[in-house]
Amino acid sequence: MARDQDLDLVEISADAKPPVAKIVDWGKFNYQRTKQQQKNKRNAKTLDIKQMRLGLKIGEHDLLTKLGKVDKFLTVGHKVKITVFFRGRELAHKDIGFKLADDIINRLQGETGDQIFVDQQPQLAGKQLSFVVRGNPATRPKPDTEKAGSTDKAEDTSDAVVANPVIPRPADS
Repeated sequence: MARDQDLDLVEISADAKPPVAKIVDWGKFNYQRTKQQQKNKRNAKTLDIKQMRLGLKIGEHDLLTKLGKVDKFLTVGHKVKITVFFRGRELAHKDIGFKLADDIINRLQGETGDQIFVDQQPQLAGKQLSFVVRGNPATRPKPDTEKAGSTDKAEDTSDAVVANPVIPRPADS
């Protein structure tokens, strides 16, 4: 039947019972499938791995600042690789680095309400102790809600311009 129409018999789903096959032009079918794959690749969001580096003797305020940035990365949806680097004789105190890593993980879980996952546990490689954390995609805010919030701000600024009318100066007599 396919040969009579100068078309090809293409198996769509071999696992289905009964197997699904279509009579189509193979060139057109392959072209459409390739275009669909390119479109899917173009629309796929690539997640970046952000990196935050900190020293072993980091101050409390500096640590809070860096954790705030990490929290922003996680809410956007990025993975974050946190690296604690050792200088000189600090390498003799690896246990302090592991305690700092555990403290960072506990603080992040406390700020986000247990919405982070540790993809890679803290491990020492040379002079660096690194681990990877990611946010929970189910609790991430939707992009549509953020856009709606930004349009409200634009409307508020336009109202502010109307609220301050220009008062004409009296003419000199």
